[in-house]
Order: sequence, then C-alpha cells, then structure tokens
Amino acid sequence: MNAQYQHPSELPRPESAASIDSVLALYEEFGQLHYDEELAQIDHALQTAALAVHEEASDELVVAALLHDVGHLLAIQAGRAEGESAVPAQDLTHEAVGARYLAGLFPPAVTGPIALHVRAKRYLCAMQADYIQGLSDGSVRSLELQGGPMSVTELRVFERNPASTNAVRLRRWDDGGKLEGLRVEPLIAYVELLQRVSFL
Repeated sequence: MNAQYQHPSELPRPESAASIDSVLALYEEFGQLHYDEELAQIDHALQTAALAVHEEASDELVVAALLHDVGHLLAIQAGRAEGESAVPAQDLTHEAVGARYLAGLFPPAVTGPIALHVRAKRYLCAMQADYIQGLSDGSVRSLELQGGPMSVTELRVFERNPASTNAVRLRRWDDGGKLEGLRVEPLIAYVELLQRVSFL
C-alpha cells in the first residue's frame, strides 16, 4: 500500500519532545513501519546506533545516531503514512523536523549532526565520486528531492559548520545501518544513555 504524504506546510508542527518517554513512545508505536527503506525504522535506528557504539563515539553522538530519523516517525504520526519503501513526492525535511523536536531535550552535540545528516549525504556525493554507488535504493531515490550533490558554495558552507564532521560520521553509520536480520542491542538498552545525555 503506497503512503499518502503531505508537504511539511500541511502537517501540524510537532512541539518539542516533552520527555524521553514521549520519544520512546514514537518508536514503540511507529518503529515497525517503513519510510523509504526496506528496513523498519526501529531496526535502522538501532543498527545506526550500534555502529556508533562500535566506533566508540561520544554519548551524544550515539544518541544522535539512534534518533537521527525521528523526523520520519513524526511525519508518519502526523500523516499516518505507511507502506514499504514509499517515497514522498517532496522532501519533508525530516532532519530539520527531528532536530527541532529534540532540541528541548538534548544538547547541540546531539541535534547538530541530526540536522545536518542529509546535507552530509549531499556533501559526500560531491566529494567522493563512488559514494553514491554504496547508497541504498531509498537514499538514492531521495537524493534528488534533497538537492543532489552539493555545489562548491554549499560545500564551503557545510565545512564551516562545527557539527559537520560529526554529521559525516553519522551519515556513514546511517548508510551502514540497513542490513536485514542483523541482531543488535534493543531500544531499552539505550534508555539510561538517553537519560544521561538529556537536559531533563
């Protein structure tokens, strides 16, 4: 069944997350759904976080890896979109939506890389000729909607952003966290970490 997507201007703007429990509730309710990948949202989140842990990333960056696509869940929640590997007709800027949603709970070390992880894909496409060949079908399909490879001017602006280095690291884990059947730590394993990193 194809998803029915709405442009961001047509969706209610999510308030900032009220608590870690409210964020976890999103994953519990919608995590088994798909967005533009074959893998369920929760599986992709957990695999991405596992890669960050494997590379001994900071606590904040592990949280960013875990929650980087929360904007997709907010879109699903608002539009009740569902379906496997569906592609929206327009870019829903899930990275910006997700970063805003988490900003009241987590520091910029978490939200900065999340806000930039789509631009990091565009950056890597421009900087590495073979990068696009390793992208999932969903990421390739969404690339055009997201602006394609960066221009020279965009590259310079991106590189000046203090969060850009960690955004690129997050992007690579994002790309790697899309394996069917991979067993990783469950969501509950990250609750203490989320609490420790959170402002609240």
